[in-house]
Amino acid sequence: MSVQRVLALVLGGGRGTRLYPLTRDRSKPAVPLAGKYRIIDVPLSNCINSGVQRIYVLTQFNSVSLHRHIRRTYTFDPFSGGFVEILAAQQTLDNSGWYQGTADAVRQNIRYLQQPDIRHVLILSGDQLYRMNYADMLATHMARKADVTIAGIPVHEEAASGLGIMRLDDEGRVEGFLEKPQTKAELDMVRTDPGWIDRQGIPSNGRSLMASMGIYLFDRDCLLDLLRKTDYQDFGREVFPAAIRTKRVFLHPFDGYWEDIGTIRSYYQCNLDLAGSTPPFELASAEAPIYSRGRFLPPSRIDGASIRASLVSDGCIVEQGAVIENSVIGLRCRIGKNVVIRNSVVLGSDYYETTEDIAANTARGLPPMGIGEGTIIEGAIVDKNVRIGTRTRIVNDHGWDEIGDSTTFTVRDGVAIVPKDAIVPDGWRPDPTLNRGA
Repeated sequence: MSVQRVLALVLGGGRGTRLYPLTRDRSKPAVPLAGKYRIIDVPLSNCINSGVQRIYVLTQFNSVSLHRHIRRTYTFDPFSGGFVEILAAQQTLDNSGWYQGTADAVRQNIRYLQQPDIRHVLILSGDQLYRMNYADMLATHMARKADVTIAGIPVHEEAASGLGIMRLDDEGRVEGFLEKPQTKAELDMVRTDPGWIDRQGIPSNGRSLMASMGIYLFDRDCLLDLLRKTDYQDFGREVFPAAIRTKRVFLHPFDGYWEDIGTIRSYYQCNLDLAGSTPPFELASAEAPIYSRGRFLPPSRIDGASIRASLVSDGCIVEQGAVIENSVIGLRCRIGKNVVIRNSVVLGSDYYETTEDIAANTARGLPPMGIGEGTIIEGAIVDKNVRIGTRTRIVNDHGWDEIGDSTTFTVRDGVAIVPKDAIVPDGWRPDPTLNRGA
């Protein structure tokens, strides 16, 4: 069966509260990744590399920048029949509510699934980092004569509480599905024999639980049947527990790198992993590249700086004496003299300031866009278009886990964050009283 008859739906995610403040002005899939990409580029690139060229992206919250990125980036030959189109949540005469969950989002767009030449529907999450050939998943689906195929990855017990876990028979058929098990008794209900995992060609390495990756392949008619006959809102909590009783639901095993970028901590760690000297996920893949919008930016200019185990994106200016270690530097980032950046993610800028802009802003008492001379940034995320003055200190020195919303500095999951468009004056450093009342 050809992937030409597969339609992909990429779920654009909800409010993204766990990624706030990065999602204050953008949706989760639009959050920058690895300096020059956006998270949405991952599932869209996987589709293109797999030959799946009919793709809808379902969006709802803060979606303007996501729409702009997709429109500017993903265009196909007009004779190929391929497309990437946005399906934004909308109120209609038939439906006055927003998307209430993953299944409800698909149900509200059910008419787009009824194209006559569509046989299968591939449902993807818009906030994960992995590389998969969906043609292999389709082959598993066809070989098993499945109605539904769920991509799964073996995990250790400590990771299971945040995932949907499947119970399997010896043929890989899903017999049970438990969303986010919390107790040992619940884990025992869905445990998989490590020997069975080994026999699939995947080293179990102490892993005895098979987690759903949030990647689903449906026979189109099966999906229509499940959505029309119920008002279920969520695939993991409602659709799959019901489907395994009446449909042929099978596993597609996977054991590559996979990271759910759903929290500030996971986002931060994922970026640092990519910057490391031996990254677990290789961005530079000739066989399956990650695509993004082409930008007409100059090469980065680096003058007498020390850079180790880091990613530096296009159009940056790194001045003499700067030290960058185990960090990600985004597009158009200006880093002043003797700046120290360690274990941090700096998202860069959307535009360059002109000489006239810099002079006018200086007259108003504003630092230039970028990171001023002598600043120290450690263990932090610095969002776009920030103005950080000289000799500031962006470090969670006080070991805070959370600090409430602020236009200058906040902490989530123990990670210091400078929000988008923030202005940090010369000599600024975290006040120990910031955490009072948080």
